[in-house]
Amino acid sequence: MEMKFPETMVFTEEGEALKISRANDSPDARKGHGLYRTLCNNMMVGVSTGFEKKLKLIGVGYKAAMQGKDLNLSLGYSHPVIMKVPEGVTVACPSNTEVTVSGYDKVEVGNFAAIIRAKRPPEPYKGKGIRYVDEVVIQKEGKRGK
Repeated sequence: MEMKFPETMVFTEEGEALKISRANDSPDARKGHGLYRTLCNNMMVGVSTGFEKKLKLIGVGYKAAMQGKDLNLSLGYSHPVIMKVPEGVTVACPSNTEVTVSGYDKVEVGNFAAIIRAKRPPEPYKGKGIRYVDEVVIQKEGKRGK
């Protein structure tokens, strides 16, 4: 992976560790210090272990399947939702109702998982829709009698 860092960041190697420090104490350098440290760490983790987001489809007739390199979603619409998988991201469907998005770039993995979730976000009354595996959807009571 490749990224341009501003001149306000100074990189030094200490043993097998890479240390990021500020060149000066200007407000821009202080603002970007934590950001660029985290971006650098995400690149290191992404190349070594990778990132993964798991999604779950909840609803009658909701299912996901891979068609070659495309993701085919049946979400209760009158047509199937077919999505092209971007470069650097791999999508797997271990079962009909589970989708796993993985890759080395944290931003790309998160964005593609969010795009999939946006096709049918979970609704608050029955909980139907696409949600992250660890997401908690608070359900409303609805119209109940007094």
